[in-house]
Amino acid sequence: MNKRLLDPDVVAFIKEHYKEDVSRIILNKSPFADVSSQKLAQQISGLQKAEKKLPTWFTTPHIYFPPKLNLEQTSSEITAAYKAGLFKGKNCIDLTGGFGIDDYYFSKRFEHVTHCELNTDLAKIAQHNYKSLGIKNVTVISKNSLSYLKDSTEKYDLIYTDPSRRHDSKGKVFMLKDCEPNIPENLDFLLDKADKILIKTSPLLDITAALNELDNVVAIHSVAVKNEVKELLWIIDKKQNSEPIDYVAVNLDSTFDEPVVISNNNLNLAEAIYGVPNSYLYEPNAALLKLGAFNWISEHYELDKLSANAHLYTSEKLIPFPGRRFQIDSVINYSKKEVSKLFKNTQANITTRNFKESVSMLRKKFKIKDGGKTYLFFTTLANNSTVVIKCNKV
Repeated sequence: MNKRLLDPDVVAFIKEHYKEDVSRIILNKSPFADVSSQKLAQQISGLQKAEKKLPTWFTTPHIYFPPKLNLEQTSSEITAAYKAGLFKGKNCIDLTGGFGIDDYYFSKRFEHVTHCELNTDLAKIAQHNYKSLGIKNVTVISKNSLSYLKDSTEKYDLIYTDPSRRHDSKGKVFMLKDCEPNIPENLDFLLDKADKILIKTSPLLDITAALNELDNVVAIHSVAVKNEVKELLWIIDKKQNSEPIDYVAVNLDSTFDEPVVISNNNLNLAEAIYGVPNSYLYEPNAALLKLGAFNWISEHYELDKLSANAHLYTSEKLIPFPGRRFQIDSVINYSKKEVSKLFKNTQANITTRNFKESVSMLRKKFKIKDGGKTYLFFTTLANNSTVVIKCNKV
């Protein structure tokens, strides 16, 4: 951590150039003898990233930003606030403190937070930033978090961890045992130290596979921001080792941002009703789809499902819904001749669901420009017929 970057003249330069291309900053000679162009670029890149992802860090003076990779891996403020809002207590320990976004929000819900971070430089940066942010109830520890816990006699209300995938793990599919810290291997030990554990994982983690690795799971939260799933949250409670498990889908910063809660019994036993396109079309948000709640959506909201694999729903009357809603204008049997006649050289938003051709292929084939107020859903119905549903967003 180069504290020279916090001096007024360097800070003024960073603010003056923060909207510039970072690669140009790197290529140009630094105006400061004791600060490299690379270090200036790191701070400028951090400021650019923070403007939307971390607005509090963006507006707070004397914030020091870590390398780009650390910023990319950190939670956004909106997701950090959500997860902290699920808990309240006396003390919390974060086994993977990182840049400290999550612990900033945990500090508002717990009397004291212990921030463990193995990377010494990152730990120093987090400690400095807590001071800049006026946070006084977070203690930063720069050592292996599991070793720290083993040496400690303290019991915690919550253990939080964001395990990172080990470099030697290969392939797109990964398990929790492939991450550091290895939570499945240390779960019993961790439950001796706290009654509750919160694990944050990538949405790429297979839910069924992870459930086979973990005991005492009471809830799984699928957290999306503006319809993009950002993280899965796993809540483990020592005092509850039996079902049901709550599956929670939340789409933050959207028009329908109320969490949808489903018990695993309802999720697994739900049966879909199938039908043809009616007056309205519904597309569930990404958080709900990640949980695999396809049949539950049909049963709970009393909507007809268009087919087993399309995950589109329809009804005669408009209802509130956690996702996008459309009024259907017309349904056209898919054929090159018919689609060309109606939509060639027009403008529309295209979505494909359980359809043989991709969006890019369809745009090229029919010369349909992106955008406008018309929405076209290319999909397959339950009777295996392929159709185009023309509609307008409600």
